[in-house]
Amino acid sequence: MILAAGRGERMRPLTDHTPKPLLKIGDKTLIEYHLSALRRAGVKEVVVNYGWLGVQIPDKLGDGSKYGVQIEYSPEPEIALETGGAILQALPLLGDEPFILVNGDIFTDYEFGDLSKLNLDVGHAHIVLVDNPPHNLAGDFSILSGEKLTYSGIALFSSQFFSEEVAVRERGERFPLAPLLFSAQDNGELSAEYYGGEWSDIGTPERLKELQIRI
Repeated sequence: MILAAGRGERMRPLTDHTPKPLLKIGDKTLIEYHLSALRRAGVKEVVVNYGWLGVQIPDKLGDGSKYGVQIEYSPEPEIALETGGAILQALPLLGDEPFILVNGDIFTDYEFGDLSKLNLDVGHAHIVLVDNPPHNLAGDFSILSGEKLTYSGIALFSSQFFSEEVAVRERGERFPLAPLLFSAQDNGELSAEYYGGEWSDIGTPERLKELQIRI
């Protein structure tokens, strides 16, 4: 699942007319880089949620055949459901097998095939952590060293990870993912890995410009 529904307030004015995942790095949009990487990893089916200006996303990507994947869409209201709500909304499309989750507004050369090789326990999740960027120096999660690192926006989930939310929430409800991850960490249901390669969170026009110059 590629998360592509956010308004991108900090990216304005660029996102006043373009959804953030359709902003370009070189000759491709952010979301097209993800689709290419997922295809290389052997992923054949992708769910994309969309909200703000979202019709532009299916107009651009179509059914995914030109990228070698099959895309299904999970539409949301213009005020997006946040990550937790977005996943709950899309669960019927995601099926019963573990699924990869990636934020549509990051740029990375992470090999998604590494996630597909993991044997994930039922009800568990696995997240990818990166070095803390200037805008998140405190980090999010710690691994064996005890140092807190930043959640990259890349993860692997057992579909049963969300069973409790299915039981207590309505589809279409807005809620964040982070509290579920912290709870899973406390319960021993969350694993993590560190990735030191290319990764950028395209959160502001300045970060986008820096990346466009560098790539």
